[in-house]
Amino acid sequence: MVDGREEAGAPEAPDELVLAGEFPAASREQWVELVDGVLKKSRRITDDAEPGAGVAKLVRTSPEGIGVLPLYTAEDVADLPAAGVPGQQPFVRGARARGPVPDGWDVRQRHAEPDPQTAHTAVLADLENGVNSIWLTVGDGGTAPADLPTVLDGVFLDLAPIVLDGGGAEEFLALATERGIDPVALLGTLGVDPIGVRARTGSGPDLDSVVPLAQRVVAEFPQVKAIVVDGLPVHSAGGSDAQELGFSLAAGVAYLRTLTGAGVDVDAAARLLEFRVAATAEQFPTIAKLRAGRRVWARVLEASGAAPGTTQTQHAVASPTMLTRRDPYVNLLRGTVAGFAAGVGGADAVTVAPFDAALGRSTPFSRRIARNTQSLLVEESHLARVIDPAGGSWFVESLTDSLAKAAWAFFQEIEAAGGAVAGLDSGFVAEQIAGVRAKRQKDIATRKVPLTGVSEFPDLDEKPVHRDPLPAAAGGGLPVYRPAGAYESYRDRSDTVLAESGARPRAFLATLGPLAAYTARAGFARNLLQAGGIEAVEAGPTETVEDVVKAWTDTGSPVAVLCSTDALYGERAEATVAALREAGATYVLLAGKADVPGVDAQLYAGGDALATIDAVWSAL
Repeated sequence: MVDGREEAGAPEAPDELVLAGEFPAASREQWVELVDGVLKKSRRITDDAEPGAGVAKLVRTSPEGIGVLPLYTAEDVADLPAAGVPGQQPFVRGARARGPVPDGWDVRQRHAEPDPQTAHTAVLADLENGVNSIWLTVGDGGTAPADLPTVLDGVFLDLAPIVLDGGGAEEFLALATERGIDPVALLGTLGVDPIGVRARTGSGPDLDSVVPLAQRVVAEFPQVKAIVVDGLPVHSAGGSDAQELGFSLAAGVAYLRTLTGAGVDVDAAARLLEFRVAATAEQFPTIAKLRAGRRVWARVLEASGAAPGTTQTQHAVASPTMLTRRDPYVNLLRGTVAGFAAGVGGADAVTVAPFDAALGRSTPFSRRIARNTQSLLVEESHLARVIDPAGGSWFVESLTDSLAKAAWAFFQEIEAAGGAVAGLDSGFVAEQIAGVRAKRQKDIATRKVPLTGVSEFPDLDEKPVHRDPLPAAAGGGLPVYRPAGAYESYRDRSDTVLAESGARPRAFLATLGPLAAYTARAGFARNLLQAGGIEAVEAGPTETVEDVVKAWTDTGSPVAVLCSTDALYGERAEATVAALREAGATYVLLAGKADVPGVDAQLYAGGDALATIDAVWSAL
């Protein structure tokens, strides 16, 4: 364009932009053939493998048994039920027609602080700096019910929802009445959840205990929710996403039955419930889980005769068990991804835990970073400006459908076992979760699922982060599984040795040949050993067996790990092992899978790292 006029001879803009339209469309069969070719070259499949064998090699299986494909196309979602539109059943695309636009979701911060003045200061700091609602632990480990007036002094209860956890419902309602809050305007969730208490502790009040409070809320407080349906105990026990959703369905149905049996209208009963769901650093499963959760709950309400517009209120919580005590600043990244996934998945409220939550009592700085993480997602990344950003993704739509079906199947199994309470009391729920947890433990032990800063890329010289300890949580119910726990216990053990002796446990890396020959396997062995708190000292470039033995003598460790190429193993490994044993090494390992006589064990990708670390500790 010249001086605002069309340039002579310029091509006209097309009515429809077609990208790469001059190229013929690639078919799925062509892609499959190319994948097979690549995997044949890398020897992951044989040359005479059936067509599609390469693609099958790339399919991974989720904890629910869902096959996750390496590529999705429109063909993979052609037969799926319609996701609908935002704000309408089955609410897959969101509970509200406008989604979180324009202000974003409810940014919710958790507080568990026994000192009322400290809690009061922290609550006001959050509300003045981007937090919309407060999740307040009341009772053991948190605010005493009698201290609610102090903690909530200056908080506008008709503007900032207060979500109670553990008790204090009657005291909270009394406080609202004392302050003259219009019952119609009061906001919040009273947090009653006897099923959740039972899941955590193994016992709890009967379901009928929720009825009097629920009836009062229905009659007086139309914007208050009375009951929390908490899936976190199942998630924290190592359960799959489908098991978490299925258990939540069973618990939600149990509350509906109890309330409607006491005369509460089904629509009013459904309005009283708020569902708590775990968000993890696996963003796509989290997105799909939230979308599937709304879909399956919509089916429950439809079968219960609820009005078509009734939907599920979701509070997504960054998984407390994914947080690590070692290299805790990596938790900033985990929390960011979890918050992102929760927002994209359509959660009504999102809690991102402070990065130091696994260490103890969080500081004002870490709480600030947690709330600012969500502010960045909403205000700077503009994540809330798009309604259902994941909608239409063939992968997300397929995974949503598969998770919904798997969750419904587990829900039916719990119902067949007598419902949520009976399933907990009989051990059925725990037994089903145990199978998934065992698979997770295996994946963590073999580092198929890596933990950055813990099982991968650990830093033995990291500056420790100390926090005041939190009270021990009540046990007796479903176990709490922290994937990082096993590795962190070895790191703690190493710290104790360092404090007592001035040096960490050491293993010797018997590096054979020049740097280029051994560096890859030495790096692998060092990474694995340091994950268990064991310092690795290498020989450096060596030309003879005598060079290796001399370097070993300087360290004196009873544990040696041979590191080199398979070719050099064939030339020097057997003699090196024999010489090291004669010099005093009692436990000799080899990095790789070469067959070398005299070696006690091998280190290789996919091997049980925790078992190796334990064996090295025993040898030390």
